Amino acid sequence: MPDAVAEARAAIEAAGHLPDDELNLAAVALQFARIDAPEANWRAAEARISELVRAVLSRNLPTDAEGRRALLAEVIHEKGGYEGDSETYDDPRNANLIRVTERRRGLPVAIGLLWLHLAESAGWTARGLDFPGHFLIAIEGMGKGGALVADPFGGGTALPAQALRSLIKQIEGPDAELRPGMLVPMSRRAVLLRLQTNIRLRRLHDNDLEGALACTTDMLRLAPDAAPLWREAAVMNARLGRLGAAIEGMERFLALVPTGEAAERGRDMIEEWRARLH
Repeated sequence: MPDAVAEARAAIEAAGHLPDDELNLAAVALQFARIDAPEANWRAAEARISELVRAVLSRNLPTDAEGRRALLAEVIHEKGGYEGDSETYDDPRNANLIRVTERRRGLPVAIGLLWLHLAESAGWTARGLDFPGHFLIAIEGMGKGGALVADPFGGGTALPAQALRSLIKQIEGPDAELRPGMLVPMSRRAVLLRLQTNIRLRRLHDNDLEGALACTTDMLRLAPDAAPLWREAAVMNARLGRLGAAIEGMERFLALVPTGEAAERGRDMIEEWRARLH
């Protein structure tokens, strides 16, 4: 098992050197899943994802966004049996892609990642959308139809503007309205980090500080320039009494964010930790 974890971490670190548009979402997510569940059969999960890809590629591929959405919804949800797990939403297996393929259940970002992977395999342009409180997918098409938004947690339902407006009201309250920036496309790294953030936050909720720090460290293998993660790792190391590692992590944060209120607070924390070392 330890060899499998080391192998997965090496693969993630190698991915961390790649440009964003060269990242294979499913491949990297499976490596993260191996670390979280080293006893699981990740090759079987890989094969299940490949079956979904073959099911899409065996069809006459539509060129319009609605046709593409309908095909992905059919392959993933209607025939594949995948659905959002609203009953046991906080189950950590919902953020582990291996377990998601076993159970056919997952978080919005986990199911959405399958949508993105299949769309890319078909040669289509699709992006994750960091909608408040909900992960959505934007699918582009050719011709007059343009792009559309789909809800992977809701079976791939299309969400026109009015549906998006209703969704934000459900999440933020009856006075909420759509705002600029709500439908900004996410990078591939951001999608993968969002998936892992679910695991990190659940570990913090369970007071598993060691586990949360390990998850954060693995996220930094993929995104070594993610300044907030360096700061979080520094604070967790300090809470665990590892002041040398805390100082090193905060210095990495300051190298990326040298000015501003957070930087000043970071320098104060370093001074405090150094004083505690003596």
